[in-house]
Amino acid sequence: MTWLTELLQRPRVTFWDVVDIMIVSLIVYELLKLIRGTHAVQMGMGIAVLVGMFYISRGFQLETLNWLIRNIVGYVVFAAIVLMQADIRRALVHLGRAPFFRVFRRFDRPLNDDDVVEELVVAVTTLSAKRTGALIVVERSIGMRNYIESGIPLDARLTYDLLVSIFQPTSPLHDGAVIVQNDRVAAAACFLPLTVNPRLSRELGSRHRAAIGITEENDAVAIVVSEETGVISLILNGEIERALEGDRLRTLLANLLTKRRAPVRARQTVHSSLS
Repeated sequence: MTWLTELLQRPRVTFWDVVDIMIVSLIVYELLKLIRGTHAVQMGMGIAVLVGMFYISRGFQLETLNWLIRNIVGYVVFAAIVLMQADIRRALVHLGRAPFFRVFRRFDRPLNDDDVVEELVVAVTTLSAKRTGALIVVERSIGMRNYIESGIPLDARLTYDLLVSIFQPTSPLHDGAVIVQNDRVAAAACFLPLTVNPRLSRELGSRHRAAIGITEENDAVAIVVSEETGVISLILNGEIERALEGDRLRTLLANLLTKRRAPVRARQTVHSSLS
């Protein structure tokens, strides 16, 4: 009964104890949401088994097993960081999108409103009619400098003629993504990370997977034109809406790009339309 006496003699739970528990619970919940559906789940289970074996070896005085686990745990941590670097990067980006940090985000000069949206829509619908594959990524509040540097720098004013020319099959720049900053084409033939989401349809090719992958790590907007079918898709935060007509695409882009000073309302509008 000693353990029961010690339990009853514990200090009372204060308001700050409740706050502490709620914060830790929220962190654990968000962490589980981030790793759900990724290979990090299996790795997390392996680490949990290792921790369990450590305490079991202490409880049953298995000295050799305990010594082995204590000596390899440092290497396991480094291995986990290397193998889970994509998931860690996505978690940090997700943290940076939190409302608390919104006041610290940079807000560059907004796109040239309806003119740039119209250039994008005309270019995409033209490519769709010709069944020419394309991947266009529009930067928003989170910078994409590392991806821009992976491609061919252009820094040219955004026009539908330029976009159509870039994605012609005979163009040396048609492979990869075009990244748009404000009202300019920053670079072409850029390499983007592919998503590792196992629940995606097998109908989605490398362009769609790259578009989903970049929007999982960034708040950018990606537009994809399928080379096989000419179908237009828009991707935001890893969510895809397919088979878009010109008017529908124009509406979504207007909500996302011309209302950057009110990012929360724009995001809610597009999420409601994607769901």
